[in-house]
Formats: sequence, structure tokens, C-alpha cells
Amino acid sequence: MSDKELRRYSSVVVDGVEQAPSRAMLRAVGFTEEDFGKPQIGIASTWSMVTPCNMHIDGLADEAARGANAAGGKGVVFNTISVSDGISMGTPGMRYSLVSREIIADSIEAVAGAEGFDGVVAIGGCDKNMPGCVMALARLNRPSVFVYGGTIKPGAKRRDIVSVFEAVGARSGGTIDDEELLEVEQTAIPGPGACGGMYTANTMASAIEALGMSLANSSAQEAVSEQKMGDCHRAGEAVLNLIRKDIKPLDIMTREAFENAIAVVIALGGSTNAVLHLLGIAREAGVELTLDDFTRIGAKVPVLADVRPSGRYLMSELIEIGGIQPLMKRMLDHGLLHGDCLTVTGNTLAENLADVADYPDGQDIVRDFDKPIKPDSHLSILYGNLAPDGAVAKITGKEGLRFEGNARVYHSEEDALAAILEGMVVAGDVVVIRYEGPKGAPGMREMLSPTGAIMGKGLGKDVALITDGRFSGGSHGFVVGHVSPEAAVGGPIALIRDGDRIVIDAERKEINVDVSESEMAERRAGWKRPPSPVRTGVLAKYRNEVSSASEGAVTIPPAWD
Repeated sequence: MSDKELRRYSSVVVDGVEQAPSRAMLRAVGFTEEDFGKPQIGIASTWSMVTPCNMHIDGLADEAARGANAAGGKGVVFNTISVSDGISMGTPGMRYSLVSREIIADSIEAVAGAEGFDGVVAIGGCDKNMPGCVMALARLNRPSVFVYGGTIKPGAKRRDIVSVFEAVGARSGGTIDDEELLEVEQTAIPGPGACGGMYTANTMASAIEALGMSLANSSAQEAVSEQKMGDCHRAGEAVLNLIRKDIKPLDIMTREAFENAIAVVIALGGSTNAVLHLLGIAREAGVELTLDDFTRIGAKVPVLADVRPSGRYLMSELIEIGGIQPLMKRMLDHGLLHGDCLTVTGNTLAENLADVADYPDGQDIVRDFDKPIKPDSHLSILYGNLAPDGAVAKITGKEGLRFEGNARVYHSEEDALAAILEGMVVAGDVVVIRYEGPKGAPGMREMLSPTGAIMGKGLGKDVALITDGRFSGGSHGFVVGHVSPEAAVGGPIALIRDGDRIVIDAERKEINVDVSESEMAERRAGWKRPPSPVRTGVLAKYRNEVSSASEGAVTIPPAWD
């Protein structure tokens, strides 16, 4: 490949007499004469002091730039935003969380496109900035690597952020006092890194690695570690290799690669948000992926990892026994992964896994195939008269596989949480939280506060919760989210009334309300959409453009011929 071909995009910006003004600007930010002849590698950093998930990423971005420079490129670091789910959870600010995924994708695309980067390293460390990064890489389709910022170390007594949410419920239930709650609050988050269980950040890091867009074990390294710094350096080098081999994201993100990602998420017992994000990334990559693909793949892939929130172990403990690479090797050997998929190493998945050692004897974090936690997927796609376009349940079997109860309806997360904490929700209830969907919230808030309160009160097996919103990866219990169509567009969830009998059946993959069609039609005729809580700004834009959760809640406009 010629020098000009290696600099396919940057040469337009810096070559020739007419680009002297561009070069003058770049000299001011540290470019030397030699740098103008090197491929430019944009390092998209999600660093900020907004959240512990991302507070260390500035150092990781600098290391990725050093890796790019060492391999013959010119690394250029730039930033994009990040918001914190853990901080905004349960507040109106959580409306911005999913919206930030689109803002991040837009901003990385804008900077890389404007600056003429020949390749990109994107570093994300929290739930929405990770899929946002990969969505941008798919749009740009320039040689790219995604780096996960890494998981947090465990807090005292193996605590994490979910421990705090559940402690709030325990305090309300009277099983702990204010002093004990404060002690949990003060010790759960010891420093940098993403939430420590198989919540959305670690789930998406694993999915992106299985997709082929990260280097081996990028998903299974602590945020503050030599391994993570090495991962960043190698990522910078890897992009130069991809440029020389002309391997781009859309060469990697094939339909088979998405099937690999789904399979790994299931084996790990990962977050329901993976459904939303993989649908969104696939849409950006031009790959046809639907809710039914999760059902199809889930029928043959067991849950094998005993990790939080439903299991016992933290991500750091999975890291200690080898991370997800040995699991992927086992899955490949069992015919559950497509080994011929290309990855950012320049090799296939099978080639990457060829020399991976198995887990050590005696570990019980990852089960054998003959002793799975669940023989099929914990992610159940449910349909029925309550969710004609589908809903996503996270049911490991520990909660049971069927729940029947009476609806207790709330028009917001805040109202539902107050009722749970005040003891108004009792065994046998199905808590219905509506007008929290992509358009209704707007922004599709996560319901970790209500689910945490339910678990903390000891009602995890006795109360179900359904919503047109979504769940944190830390949520567990008998929960169903992404109910589509959502209430704000007149979906059936908008028509439920207190006392209606609701049946959730994970084995039959159904969710129904015991109300006749004629009664539902009568209710629909009298339904009026409540006023939206926003009128201007980015939330209003999002509300007007966003698609259904069943399509990934993306904001891609229709084609303009």
C-alpha cells in the first residue's frame, strides 16, 4: 500500500500548497514536519470527572496515542461527553442517558470526519458511551479499535453500586439502619472503573470483544492495571496494522459477528441493555438484526457464568481466572461461535482463540456445559396483547419462570419508587411503570431504583415489574422492560388499569393482560396522551426522531433520495 493510500483521509487535509493553513494550525498543537507524512489516528476519549467509570481514561487515551506513534502513526486525542447512569438514576437527569449514546456517536463521527483521521481508537468506560463509540466506528468505517476502560475493583465486603441501591430498600424495610446504610455508601465505590458485576458496561465490553472490535481480553481487565495500559498501547499499534491491511469495521461487523456477540452475552448472563445496543449498532452497520434473533440464538446457548447481579461473582473475580477468552474458546469448540469472523487483530476469531488456555481446575465462576445455570437464554423476548411488538425480560430461573398478579400502575419511576418504599407494593403485585419509553420519558430511563428497592425489601420473588422503560444491568428479579409499543404512542401498556390480571410466562415467551379485546378497544378510544415533560432541547429532538425500543431506539433519519 502506498504512502498516499495509508493516508487516504489525512492527505486531503495536509498535502499540497493549498493546505498550508491546515498545517499551520496543526503545528500549533504539536505536529512536526515528519508528522504530516504519517497516518493520523484519532483517539476518541470519553474522559471526564463526571463519573468513576471514566475518570482515568485520559491516561489510557495518552497511552493509545503513544502506541499509534510507536507504530508509525500520529495519535491525536480528542474528547466526547459521558453521563453517569449511577449518579442520575432515579432522577429526571436519567432521561439523558440513552440520548447520550446518540450524542457520542454523532460527536465522534463529526470530529473524525472533519479532521480527516485515517484510523480511530475509541475508549469507553460506561454504559452508553461504549455502544456510542462503536456506532460511530461503524458509520465512519475507517480502520478502528474499541478499548474498554476497564472494570472497578471491588468495594469493601465485595460491594458495588448495586449494593447501595439495594441497601436503600433494606433501610426502608427496616433490616438495616442509617449508620449501616452510610457505611455501604462510603465503601462501595473504591476508585476508577465501571460497575463491577456483569452489568451493562461489562456486558457491552464483552459483546464488543466477541463482535471482533476489541483486542483479546480488553473486556476483562481492571481499570487501574498494567494490563489495561498495555491494551491501550496495543490498540494504537493495531490500528496501523488495520490501515496497512485495509481492514475496516464493516469487514468485521458482519451478521455472524453479531451472532457471536449475542451468544457471549447470553453465556455471561448479561444485561438486557445488550439487546437495545446490539440492535442499534447493527442498524449503523447495515446488518439486519431483530429481536427474534435473540430468541433463535438463545434457544441453543446456555447461561454459564455465575456473575452478578443474579449470580455470586464480580467481574474482577472472572478476570482472575482468565476473563472471557477461555469461555469463548469453550463456546467455539461446542459450535456456538462463528470462528471464521474477522477481528481487529487482523486474524479470525478462531485464530485468536487457538492457543487460549482453559480455566483453572476448581473454579466455579464459569460452569461446564453439562451443568449450566440455565440451559437456554436468560434474555426472553416476550410477545402478547400487552407487547405486540415485543418486550425483553431478564429471567434466570431463580425468580421462577412464570408470574401472575394484579397490576399496580404508575405513570413514572418516581411514583413507583415512593410506593415501594412506603410499603404500598405487596406480594402478588405486578408493578407497571409506563410513559418511560424512548418517546415517553423521553429517553427510556432505567428502573434500577425500583428494582433495587424491591430486592432490598425481600420481595424479589414475590413482585414482578414491567415497564416501557429499561433496566440497568444491575437490575434483577422478575422484570420485563422495553414493552413495545410504548405508552406514549398508545401501546397497550397505556391502557392497563389497577387490578388488571397480568400473566408473564418466560417458557411460552408471552406477556398478556386478562382484558378482552372489546374492553381494550373501549379504553383506547378514551385514551389521551399526557403532555410531554419536555418542550425544547436535545430531549425534544430525541423524542421526535427516536424509533421504538424493539428497533434499538435509534435516531437514524429516513433515506433522502
